[in-house]
Amino acid sequence: MKRILISLSLLIACVATSTAQVRSDVASVNKNIKLFADILKRLNANYVDSLDLDRIVNRGIDAMLYELDPYTEYFSPTETKEFLASNSGEYGGIGSFIAARDGYVYFSGPREGSPADRAGIRTGDVILSIDGADALGMKVDEVSSRLKGNRGSKVTVKVKRPYVADSLITFEIERDIISVPAMTYSGVVAPGVGYIGLSQFSEKSAEEVRKALLSLINDHHITSLVLDLQGNGGGYLQSAIKILGLFLPKGTKVLSTKGFNGVDDNVYTTDTKPIAPDMPLVVLTDGETASAAEITAGALQDLDRAVIVGTRTFGKGLVQSTFPMTDNGLLKITTSKYYIPSGRLIQARRYEGGTTSEIPDSLTHEFSTQGGRTVRDGRGISPDIEITYDNPGRLVYNLVVDNWVGDFATRYAAEHPEAPALDSIAVTDTIYAQFKRSIVPERLNYDRMSDESIKILREVATTEGYMTPEVEEQIAVLERLMKHSLDADLNIQRRQVEPYLVRALAQRYYYERGEAAAALRSDKSLKEALEILADPEHYNSILHPAK
Repeated sequence: MKRILISLSLLIACVATSTAQVRSDVASVNKNIKLFADILKRLNANYVDSLDLDRIVNRGIDAMLYELDPYTEYFSPTETKEFLASNSGEYGGIGSFIAARDGYVYFSGPREGSPADRAGIRTGDVILSIDGADALGMKVDEVSSRLKGNRGSKVTVKVKRPYVADSLITFEIERDIISVPAMTYSGVVAPGVGYIGLSQFSEKSAEEVRKALLSLINDHHITSLVLDLQGNGGGYLQSAIKILGLFLPKGTKVLSTKGFNGVDDNVYTTDTKPIAPDMPLVVLTDGETASAAEITAGALQDLDRAVIVGTRTFGKGLVQSTFPMTDNGLLKITTSKYYIPSGRLIQARRYEGGTTSEIPDSLTHEFSTQGGRTVRDGRGISPDIEITYDNPGRLVYNLVVDNWVGDFATRYAAEHPEAPALDSIAVTDTIYAQFKRSIVPERLNYDRMSDESIKILREVATTEGYMTPEVEEQIAVLERLMKHSLDADLNIQRRQVEPYLVRALAQRYYYERGEAAAALRSDKSLKEALEILADPEHYNSILHPAK
């Protein structure tokens, strides 16, 4: 019955032909509530098989909310705890990433200084049991739930450690409050150029960025900055406003929201004295930069305060509010749209079956930045300088996804326990040869499209009657020329493989910050940002082009 009440509450908020009708036509609301309850009661009383009412109602809720937008959703009590923890940046547990493989869950990286790290957990450790319960077949969510708990409580974890003699190890780990850092890495990336990588907008993000910026200015005397929002899916809106306040004059309008009939209409302005109001600034974005991260990038672009470098952002211009439910769950509802300083809505327009890629200018509108540059709505934030990335080949993809790279890094770190200097981590000829030898060709599955294409060519030639001896001879020549050799393929694609190896090795010795720092070496967007900041005339010409 509790589930029924939840669904009825959702119906009041969500089900109708339009929001206006729901709010104005009480009779229609009551009719839909009665109909839904009637159907559920009839099913429960008369359906031929037993019913899982919780499951049915949950599916009904999901389907109902899906009709509205991707961001209006219901969280169960368990999911609510996860959601609230992600926004606060804190949770009770042991502090490690986990992932699934071969029926087991393994530790894919303890957080630096966490209880897991202090206890001795290493990347690659396979979880065999938790508090005596066999972990074989456990899903990641179940393992995560068992590892989390109140501060001061203890959990016993038995693991199998690869590539060591005494591989079975049991740890008793005392849980603690885990603070998830919003920053992946900060430091100096070129003479006079600071870097701050921000992975999320939690309640603590603004303070972390403020401290990092002050340190870079006072301790390292930087004169320009790269703010990296690549992969940042957003989060806490107020953090975005506060971070913008570090770079813009106090009282600057950076955002407005508009809701239904004036409800949830707000204007947001910076309310602190900036730390770096005039420092040259480049912001990095990609297709996963979303929500609060897009607000930050978009406001800085609209106010001609920063050069945006990278690829087009995700395009999420909707604001959600949360409402507690009677079962301790949570309902997240889109209550307004947000508009950045130029007046544009960055929510990506959907067309041709819902895709948001390659949105033509004809489906967008022109707006102007503060200095008169043309920007467009309806497709996220388009960077001032677009970077084109090469897609990794199928071989590289499988080496990473199937964990050949990760396994090698784990083995290498086990055999070389003394950490090298972070800046010195590199893939030498010797290391790359060891990596190649670690791969078992029979177990490496990667699609060889050239093999498949030749097979199809033979079939087509045969079907259409062109398979003469002369054609067969030419196809055979082509087949020999395109014959695959794993060793040759690995040599050809070494330049594409090496960055992943460097990142994995850096993570084994220096945790997340090491991996993030290593990733910057091959970041094309960062390279472009550094070139722009090294040329003040070029930087200014982007923000203030000649008319």
